[in-house]
Amino acid sequence: MTRRQGRALRSGLAPLLLAAGALCGALAASASAGAEVADERWWAPGEQRVWPEVLEYPNAGGVLRTLLVDGPLDTAGHPFFVPLGTNGRACISCHQPADAMSLSVETVQERWRVTGGRDPIFAAIDGSNCPNLLQGEAASHSMLLNHGVFRIERPWPVTQFNGQPVTPDFEIEVVRDPHGCNSGAEYGPENGRISVYRRPRPVANMKYLIAAGFAYDPKQGLTLPRDPDDGSYLAGNLMSDNRTVNLRLQMQDAARSHMQLMGELTPEQIARIRDFELRIFTAQQAGPGGVPLDSLAAMGGPATLRDSQPGALGSIGVPVFSEFTSWESIPPAEAARLSPAELEWRRSVARGARLFRERTFLISDSAGINSPIGFGNPVRNTCVFCHNMTRMGNDVAPGQVDLGTTTLPFADPMPDFPLFRITCKGAPHPHYGRVILTHDPGFALTTGRCADVGKITLQSLRGLSARAPYFANGSARTLREVIDYYDRRYNIGYTEQERQDLINLMGAL
Repeated sequence: MTRRQGRALRSGLAPLLLAAGALCGALAASASAGAEVADERWWAPGEQRVWPEVLEYPNAGGVLRTLLVDGPLDTAGHPFFVPLGTNGRACISCHQPADAMSLSVETVQERWRVTGGRDPIFAAIDGSNCPNLLQGEAASHSMLLNHGVFRIERPWPVTQFNGQPVTPDFEIEVVRDPHGCNSGAEYGPENGRISVYRRPRPVANMKYLIAAGFAYDPKQGLTLPRDPDDGSYLAGNLMSDNRTVNLRLQMQDAARSHMQLMGELTPEQIARIRDFELRIFTAQQAGPGGVPLDSLAAMGGPATLRDSQPGALGSIGVPVFSEFTSWESIPPAEAARLSPAELEWRRSVARGARLFRERTFLISDSAGINSPIGFGNPVRNTCVFCHNMTRMGNDVAPGQVDLGTTTLPFADPMPDFPLFRITCKGAPHPHYGRVILTHDPGFALTTGRCADVGKITLQSLRGLSARAPYFANGSARTLREVIDYYDRRYNIGYTEQERQDLINLMGAL
């Protein structure tokens, strides 16, 4: 039997493993126990595998499923899967199917163990804390190994996506530089280079991420910009800092900065990558013990994402995550066939979805929400205020938001991240004042505006069980830490049961 035939056989067994229930849970707990499993999970650049129409991987929360519309796809020679630059990476390197088309810390650490740190994801350009460190040592890659973040180098002063310079209305100083990529003779603002550290965003369910729900930016009160290629409205959901505004520009940016491509992607390469990215849908398919998420009238899993369309607002028409509403009141005859643990887990997911939609709290001092357009400070709303797109949980309203995850005093302690002092030249920041301390200026490194310091593009909430850690800087290691952060940040006062219900919901997405 050839290696490819072996893979095809194992792929065909996936539905049987899912039906086995407890076996799926055991697989999820031991997915990285053996080299063969690790090799099968990892898609290496240039490997020439066939991507099947249905692809599944166990994880700690159950089973992730990825669907390829009009699949399968022979990846041989495909520009998403072959190295295009000089460091051996391909797009697939940082967008792995087992990690919901992102890259988890678990996978990163496994690649370091298996390859002794020689996998292309550890390339000096951004897979190390700084290119001038000793690259063979794990300590030189601690940001990627511990937080799952890559180094992102931004120009200073700010330059727009079209190459036009921007005169910023703030000054930036380096307060702390633990890795040397924001100071010295080569790096730092004085040398026109600022380094921040961010997670790779998932490349899946893209039709939702490029859908614009408004003709204006409701967070800024400005007319929404148009796509420079086709004139359509831009949703602004592709990059953490919106530094590239459409898929073409995002691909070119990634090829240059992450794969070290010396030239430009060709129109044919861009078209083939775009086609693949728009065909991929991924989400959790089974929960703990193999509980199917599309059972008992529930509509979980990636098929719902594939077959649905983005709404204008997720909180209107089809409520966010209402695919689990049927689990709130499972008929007695059906409930009797479930184990107590299965029954309670399903009910917990349904309660979490209702909490997500209906539990109100006071949102305060969050630029993009409380300013500049005047929702009020504070404003009482729910999680759906920002995570509102039907079935996805990303923000259908264009624009970036500051939830405090990178900016003091709200950010968690992160001594291994750089720390910058921002001083506003004109009007002070509406919530932080004239002087701001931040680990990542975020959207401000794209606009040059002090009022945008700390703003980050909200992510979708699908495939979370497969791609820890969370937030753009990887500061939340678990879903529990995500819930705890919001509880502290906005003084919500969740009970222990409410926390667990929300964790179960997040794990089921």
